[in-house]
Amino acid sequence: MLAAFEGWNDAGEAASDALKYLGRFFGSERISTIDADEFYDFQFTRPTIERNSSGQRRISWPTTRISKTEVPDSNVDLVLVNGVEPSYKWRAYTAELVALAKEMSVDCIVLVGALLADVPHSRPIPVTVTSDDAMVRKSLDVEPSTYEGPIGIVGVLAEVGLLADIPTMSLWAAVPHYVGQSPSPKAQLALLNKLEEVLQITVDSQVLTEEAEAWERGVDELAVEDPEVAAYVRQLEEAKDTVDLPEASGESIAREFERYLRKRRREQ
Repeated sequence: MLAAFEGWNDAGEAASDALKYLGRFFGSERISTIDADEFYDFQFTRPTIERNSSGQRRISWPTTRISKTEVPDSNVDLVLVNGVEPSYKWRAYTAELVALAKEMSVDCIVLVGALLADVPHSRPIPVTVTSDDAMVRKSLDVEPSTYEGPIGIVGVLAEVGLLADIPTMSLWAAVPHYVGQSPSPKAQLALLNKLEEVLQITVDSQVLTEEAEAWERGVDELAVEDPEVAAYVRQLEEAKDTVDLPEASGESIAREFERYLRKRRREQ
């Protein structure tokens, strides 16, 4: 089960957009929704009015959509949870999702989020993987989260999943705070690449790669026009390069090459 929620947990809407991309790519089918009236304050998370494919105006309510898809040439089935962070009854809300996970024999819950951070747009977007489940940490060689402070709905769902004996893990992309508005295709692409690695699946992300490159060029142009922003970006780049210098190792190169080979095998 992959879950992402628009709102506080979703800088640039990178996490929710990444799951929507997966759903479109694999042709997922909706299997359930969670009743909006029970969990949302519509004065805070307002419904919107829009036109459907036939031109009729209709109200779109904030809700949680659950869909399912099979990954071709893989032993992985995905349950995708796309929603808006609820206003009320977080314990009841997460309990409902975990009950659905149990009913569908979910093996693992993967929480996907994005946060604003002091990172440069011109470098690879960092994606942090953590888990409080010992088996997941050993399998993927990841660390437990050390964060303490306010949390969003993904943090609650992670704990409720663990209490229900479902292994959970979290993926967080760091979005440059000075360009944190939606869309954020480079962060979305970074999350998809990490999901490919973790789930051992292959996703054709060529279109998204082009969007990410166009996004980066656009931010470059904006930075050039503002000397203060340009100087700040250079400062972030220097700090990032200093920290990442030891990471330019054979291990990281091998990891990228393995991802390339998986994609090539799928294409063949």
